[in-house]
Amino acid sequence: MASVNVFGVRHLSPAGAWHLRRYLDEIRPEVVLIEGMSDTESLIQDIVRKDTQPPIAILAYTDELPVRTIVYPFADYSPEYQALLWARENKVQVEFIDLPSSVFLALEKVSPATEDDSEGDRTGTQTDQELSGESEESQANAVEEEEDKEFDNSMALEPPRPEYVSLYDRFAHQAGEHDYDSYWERNFEHNLTPDGYRSISLELGRGLRDVDTDSPAWRAENLVREAYMRRRIQEVVDSGVPHAKIVAVVGAFHAPVLGDEYPKMTDEELASLPQRSCKLTLMPYSYFRLSSQSGYGAGNRAPAYYELMWDALEQNDLKGLPARYLTLVARNLRESGTHRSTAEVIEGVRLARTLSALKGGLAPTLRDLRDAATTIIGQGNSSGIQEALARVDVGTSIGRLPKGVSRTSIQEDFERAMDRLKLEKYRSTVRQELQLDLRENRQVKSAEAAFLDLNRSSFLHQLRVLGVSFAQPVKTSQQSGTWAERWNLAWTPESEIELVEAVLLGETIELATGYKFRSILQDCSSVASAAAVVRNACECGMMTAMEEARRRLQELSCETSDFRAIAAAASQLGTVVRYGDVRQFDPKPLKPLISELFVQGALALFAAASCDNASARDALVAMDEMNRVSLEYHEIVDEHLWISELQKLANDDDRNPLLSGYACAILLERNLISNDDLAREVSRRLSPGISADLGAGWFEGLSQRNRYALIARQLLWESLADYVSSLDEEQFRRAIVFLRRAFGTFSAQEKRQIAENLGQYWNVGADTASELISEDLTEQEEQALNDLNDFDFDDL
Repeated sequence: MASVNVFGVRHLSPAGAWHLRRYLDEIRPEVVLIEGMSDTESLIQDIVRKDTQPPIAILAYTDELPVRTIVYPFADYSPEYQALLWARENKVQVEFIDLPSSVFLALEKVSPATEDDSEGDRTGTQTDQELSGESEESQANAVEEEEDKEFDNSMALEPPRPEYVSLYDRFAHQAGEHDYDSYWERNFEHNLTPDGYRSISLELGRGLRDVDTDSPAWRAENLVREAYMRRRIQEVVDSGVPHAKIVAVVGAFHAPVLGDEYPKMTDEELASLPQRSCKLTLMPYSYFRLSSQSGYGAGNRAPAYYELMWDALEQNDLKGLPARYLTLVARNLRESGTHRSTAEVIEGVRLARTLSALKGGLAPTLRDLRDAATTIIGQGNSSGIQEALARVDVGTSIGRLPKGVSRTSIQEDFERAMDRLKLEKYRSTVRQELQLDLRENRQVKSAEAAFLDLNRSSFLHQLRVLGVSFAQPVKTSQQSGTWAERWNLAWTPESEIELVEAVLLGETIELATGYKFRSILQDCSSVASAAAVVRNACECGMMTAMEEARRRLQELSCETSDFRAIAAAASQLGTVVRYGDVRQFDPKPLKPLISELFVQGALALFAAASCDNASARDALVAMDEMNRVSLEYHEIVDEHLWISELQKLANDDDRNPLLSGYACAILLERNLISNDDLAREVSRRLSPGISADLGAGWFEGLSQRNRYALIARQLLWESLADYVSSLDEEQFRRAIVFLRRAFGTFSAQEKRQIAENLGQYWNVGADTASELISEDLTEQEEQALNDLNDFDFDDL
């Protein structure tokens, strides 16, 4: 029985692409059939355009919720991409023959591991939370993990299941390899024997199909796909093309079962397949997204390394690959300031070849090369060369699509907005700064021109929320919430990828941003997070989303007593209210919520101050936020309650001393502590017998604010000097940790003034004190300082 020519490959296989082109040159087919989604053929012309630069990807996505996607990427060395190029160069008909994307998107998630991803199959599906391409294997593993959780909950006394090992890794282990990538590279990528790749990939497919698997859904889906591919092949044969003039390029797993002896999908079976309405587009891709390190299950560990291999194959110099690889590792180290010699590279190549020979290999695999790099170039320390290895293995390549290529609706919306907001000149790879004045421009006639910068701000904030890195806000010295903004703008291929991915959330920038806000609010359980959405929605100019966030915040505020979250929420709302007329909205509905949150925060302060020093630093930030709100919105908040709680904390000996000291500093700044009261508190807190943790910790909190007022109080420094003098050596070492931290942010002038205060107390004179602190440290003092630098601060 006649059958078409079948060439089994692995997705992202340089040797597969290299052998395939030579096989096509030999067969000279009239039609090339490729395992790819059959409804994406309209994109082939753009994929093979002269100005298209891989890596690129086909993106199929549902146009209704829940959003699911399929990402089908191509590298320059993908066998499928090279087959497309060969067909264009030779003016040969080319078709995709796998199930349509509309069917794939409708299929249920399968159970453990659709493992033929790595053999060139459908390369990834994802849900609306996932934007970078998730393989069927990773989906299936997630399902299996969920099943394991349910199993563990219901059968807690049963021993845990053994760790899941994929079908391919099991195959590799039987061959004596550590992992499937090493097995594949050693047996396939290095095999340059004519027709060797095709014949052993066919045998591999047969072997994999004979291995038992506990994934009936995966088996069933593949049977459906293969029946459909055979149907498509038969359609080409029925059109009059001889079997011998057809080449089918498919994953190695499918290659053995595409012959005429196997049944084709019938019309009734095709009609019964589920479908979901979807859209298609091309998008630039990156080597990082293509790599398995990004979480992309059908990728490989080292896209840039395989590009090196592709170049070596094209130049007929596979033997030179180890030297190229290790030279690049050494070069990256040298560029980062670590010198590595040519001799080390040569020795590394020798070691890699020896490691390969021990496995009976024809050439070193990537694992051999990495081991050699660690041993020789890294001198046994893998951490020192990890960054260099990542650059050589994964690389930074990003694809490019020429203008005029199919675009998503969100890209078209972006283009319109860039034109309307006069931002087109900023669409450059050169970073440019944009300064915005959000106030109404009363010198122009149209409303659009009057609020141009405000509309620009809303648009750029929407991109920020969506994670499109085109625009990055620059922090300014002005208080947040004012009319001025600064942005750094730069357009990169990564920005294009991020924009295309955002279409999974909505057809336009605004719709996608709204969906993002709703998703965050749906899972939101913190008043601080809800308040952040209120602020972000305001900055995006999306008042409906802001009102939804306000209502969610109102609900959560009734259920929380978390001081830090409440303070952060009140501070965020205060920022939003400050926008006021500048952002053209009415802030009045937010003010009662600020009042309510403020009361809750004030009442939660004292309990929150019972914490360790690590938590106290977060609480200190929250205290500062609450105090700013009380000062700025004193007409709508219960300021008396806040001051009362601060006084309660400042006078208490059982709360964290850092926070007690900080409460005292706030009261002092508000002129609510007299000199006599401060003197009594200093004497009490810094009296002999008080432990270093309490005394010096309290002083550290006190010194965080209003330093000039502290420096002017001579009694404070006299009390501190007496207290330090009273400590034994162990307590002194502990106290000095807190004091160093306290004085670490003082300016040189402030430290000089403190030294002069102490000099006056010790009767050495201000000038003498200044001279003493300006002198170089003695050898003994240097040693003491080094001992202090070695002190473990985290233990305090």
